[in-house]
Amino acid sequence: MDERRYVVNIEVNGVERQASVPARLSLVDLLRDEWGLTGTHVGCEHGVCGACSVMLDGRAVRSCCMFAVQADGMRITTVEGLAPPGGQALSVLQEAFCETHGLQCGYCTPGMLVAAQALLDSVPDPTEEQIRDAIGGNLCRCTGYRQIVDAVKLAAQRLQAPVSVAATPIL
Repeated sequence: MDERRYVVNIEVNGVERQASVPARLSLVDLLRDEWGLTGTHVGCEHGVCGACSVMLDGRAVRSCCMFAVQADGMRITTVEGLAPPGGQALSVLQEAFCETHGLQCGYCTPGMLVAAQALLDSVPDPTEEQIRDAIGGNLCRCTGYRQIVDAVKLAAQRLQAPVSVAATPIL
């Protein structure tokens, strides 16, 4: 059995990280077990449920189907990286999920948020069909998806809304 380790350098949520990993360590295991980013969930471990979704260079991918060594030199955003820095607030998308009850048990929520954010980053005003397509690879047993679609629509509307001059602080 190959016991060699490989050094990987990965930008995770805006922070450069380095690890020495065995060749067959999955990306989800590196994120969760080595770096403590437990928001990325392990579900089916076959790439079917979407609970392990992260953004890799801006694209939603299943981290259980990737080896950590494959992510060397790449940029990853986990669900923890969606919120504004400092951890005191939620992102517009996360707020919309809360408001529309787009989460219930919460197991699929990180993967749904990542898939939805990847969509909103590339398509600022998605149609319902585009939303359903973007989250189609993520399984949810609680919501029936309607609230999740509504959350993505609400977030898109809010992100497209012009900033109010009255709300802008004068420095």
